[in-house]
Order: sequence, then structure tokens, then C-alpha cells
Amino acid sequence: MLSNIRMFNSGGPSRAGTGLTIFALVYVLAALVIPNRISLIEPSVFACLPLEGVLLGLVLLVPGTTGSLLRQIAACLLATGIIFKVADLAAYQVFGRPFNPVLDSRFQADGMNLLQGSIGRIGAFVVAGLIVALLLGIFLLTNALLRRLQIRVQSSAKRYGAGLLAAALVWTGGGFAGWSYAGKPFYELLAAHVGNIRSTAADLKNFQGIVDSEPYAEVADSELFRKLKGKDVLVVFVESYGRTVLDKADYATHIRPLLQQSSADLAANGLAVRSAYLTSPTYGGISWLAHGTLMSGLWIDSQTRYDRLVMSRRPSLNRLFHRAGWRTIAVQPAHTMAWPQGEYFGYDRIYAAQDLGYKGQSFNWITMPDQYTLAALQNLERQAGDRQPLMAELALISSHAPWTPLPQLVDWEQVGDGSIFNQARAGDTPEIVWQNTERIREQYRKSIEYALANIVSYVIKYGDDNLVLLMLGDHQPAPFVTGESGNHDVPVHLISRDPKVMNAINDWQWSDGMLPAEKAPAWGMDKLRDRFIAAFSK
Repeated sequence: MLSNIRMFNSGGPSRAGTGLTIFALVYVLAALVIPNRISLIEPSVFACLPLEGVLLGLVLLVPGTTGSLLRQIAACLLATGIIFKVADLAAYQVFGRPFNPVLDSRFQADGMNLLQGSIGRIGAFVVAGLIVALLLGIFLLTNALLRRLQIRVQSSAKRYGAGLLAAALVWTGGGFAGWSYAGKPFYELLAAHVGNIRSTAADLKNFQGIVDSEPYAEVADSELFRKLKGKDVLVVFVESYGRTVLDKADYATHIRPLLQQSSADLAANGLAVRSAYLTSPTYGGISWLAHGTLMSGLWIDSQTRYDRLVMSRRPSLNRLFHRAGWRTIAVQPAHTMAWPQGEYFGYDRIYAAQDLGYKGQSFNWITMPDQYTLAALQNLERQAGDRQPLMAELALISSHAPWTPLPQLVDWEQVGDGSIFNQARAGDTPEIVWQNTERIREQYRKSIEYALANIVSYVIKYGDDNLVLLMLGDHQPAPFVTGESGNHDVPVHLISRDPKVMNAINDWQWSDGMLPAEKAPAWGMDKLRDRFIAAFSK
């Protein structure tokens, strides 16, 4: 073993030593030039001379204790950058943004909970230990490989020094000649992460100053939502219903005609609809950030902000409706465990998956089809008779991954306890569909078609004069479905049979019908709450 260590550090047999040195060089150069986004990884990014590589080579020429210390500092920086790049690659694929240690710290606990539920407590700790060992291993490996290169360059310091100085001159000359680097320099990525951490910490400090505000504390209960008195108000979030379905050709050729037909069907049944866009605080997942943003009127774009919100005194939209005399409920078919954060929103009743009475088979992760969720709402809370008006917040989840199999619409009178959906379903298993990206995207599109058709069918069936339905997407689907995009917009629709409801939002300039115009307003999702309150309370 000692002989192996000496061979690693001093060279050993020439063939093995040369191979190890080449590996160390490739490792360092790859770490410096590989981008932090999968879509940017292409041959051109490797056709470059990274300045950091040249500077690192010069650092490794420094002899003695000082050189050893500088090498270790360089190894820590390089290893940290490698870890950030790997984390970025994953974060961009899932959330469409780079990894942020402050914002994403909560996922460590969530990941442990998920592992414990899947493989048990001991297995979860074993996996966590392996991850820690891997991270530590990256630092140790990076330091060992830099040590290997340091030995090599110091074995012929003059020759390597001259070569590195020549490389520095070439890099400088190339810069003056207008050569451009295909990727982002390594030091810029590290600096960007440091900047993000600092700005996030400052942002959270500022958020503390506004999260406990109560802007409607002085408004009389009788004045809140007085234009909606006696009406049931449903706020319906549709999972992964993003603007991409209207902008990306593969989706738009199907979804745009569907929305146009839906507009005609609603109008034929005496229902009016206005549409626009909202900019979601999240992308590809973490739906509760969108819920928190809309209901609080604050921009909740991180788990840290969400955690602070649910401990605050700021009244949610649900609580304001409760003050004004509405019965407030949440219908959350995705919830199968306790939801302590629900206390913040102020619901009179939370219907989780087990409370909705579904007896059919699940659709993989999706506990029940959207049609059953709406039918359960109708049976449990919207029966005719003497009752309070209802304000309900619903999360419809049939358009959540894996998007297969999908439920099929049935006659509303046949929904019953949901057993019919054991047969009313179509699609291959996820194991088959997820072998092909185009199949995944096709199933996603079909899930959105189902979600839209379901809601329109419900409104036509049960949309009396006292129903107002606000329907919106929670976020864009994951980047592997949309393609990488900086656009966080989601469609939003307001549907009602009462012309007075539509007249109240004339100054919003939303488009008539289910299909938003190309230049329809695109507000931040946090702006809708106050506009909604103002439109229906004055």
C-alpha cells in the first residue's frame, strides 16, 4: 500500500506515472471548462484555453511549504467549483435555475424523509453517509491530482514555466484579437454563486420586514369582496400548466385549438371567460411556492421564504374571505400526510387524499384523477341548500409527472366513488414511456388537454349564477419538457356566468376567451391578490 502511495505522489513506473499525470490534467481541464448546464455542453466549449488553468499551472510551480499551501487552497476552490457545477446541472434540469445553498438547504431534510420512507432509517443514513464521503472524496481526489501535477511541473520547472508563460501570452493575445470563450469562465461561476448566496441572505433579511404586514386590517369585513357576496369562489391550480403549451409548436398545435373550442363551448352555455398570464415564482416543481405567492400577495420564490411566511401574521386570501363570511376549504389530493403549514392559510377544512373517498386505483404518484377531485368537491361542499358561500383552493394533479397512464373523462353522473377510473384510463406504463423524450412530451401534452377539458366540462355542468372560478397554472413543467427557458409564465383564466363579475375586471385588460392574446398582461403572481381584492371590494 505504501508503495502505491509513493507511486501516486512521486511517479512510480513511467507508464503508470505518465497515465496518471494525463488523467490529472484531463480532470483539471474538464472541471474548468465543462458548463453547469447540460444544454451548453458541446464540443466548442472544450476548444479553449482556460485562463484559470494557466494560472493554476503557475501556482503549482511555487516550491516548498508556500507551494503546498497554495496547492491546497487551489484544490479546495476547484473541488468546490466541481460540486457547484454538478449541483447546477441537476438544479437546472429540475428547477430551471442554478443551485443555491441558502434556498435549497431545506431539500436535505426533505431528501432524508423521502429516503427513510423508501428504504428505512438505517438505509437513509447509509446513503447520506455515502454522499458525504463522495463530497469529501472530491476534495481529496482533487488535492491528490494537483499534487501529482505539482510534482511533474516542478521536476522541470524552467521548461514548464516557459510553456505556461507562453500560454499566458497566447491567452492575452487571443483576448486582444477578439477570441471568445464558448462557456462561462470557472471563476465567474464561483463568483456568481458567492454573489447569489450574499444577495439571498440580504433578500431574506428584507423579507422579514414585510412578511408580518397586514394591509387589510383597517378594511371592514362587510366591504371585503362585496361584489362577490353569495358566490362560490374556486381558486384552481393546474399542475405544470405553463405558457410553453401555447408557445412551443409541438404543444401549441393541439392546445390552442382546444382553448378556442373551449371558449366557444363556454359561451354557448352562457359563461364568460377572460385570460392572461402570471409569472410564477417557481419552475418545474415546488408548487407550494406558487400557492403561497398567490394567497399571500408576496413573492415566495424559495423554501426559506415559504417557511417564514407560514409563521407570519400576514393574512392569506383565504383568511380574508373567511373574515368576509365565506367558508374556506382546501382540496389537496396530493397530500397523504399531515400538513401543519395549512394552519397559516386559515382553512375551515382541509380535504387531503384520504378525506375525499376515492376508491379507484391511483395513477402512479397521482392519487386520483382531477374529475373525481371536482366531483368530490361538488358532493361535499357545493350541494344546493342553505349554506355559507364557499371559497375553495384546489390543486389538480393529473398533469403531474409521470403523465401516464391518464384518466379518461366520463359522464359526471358515473363518477361515483371513482372505481370507474380503474377502466377509464389509457397509456403505457412509465417504464415504457420514459424511455423516449418525445413520448414523455406527448404524454405531458395529453395530460394538459385532459386537465383543461375536465375543468371546462365541470363549469358547464355545475356553473350556476353563483360560481366564480379562477384557474391558473402553478408553474412551467420541468426543463426537459419545455426545453431550457427563462420564461416562468403560466396561463390564468377567470370564468363566470355573471356579467357583473367580468365588468369588475375590465381595467385588467385580460383577453376575452380561454386563449390569452400574444400581448396579454403578464403580472407577477404576487400581484393578482391585491388586484382581485380591489376589483371585487370597492
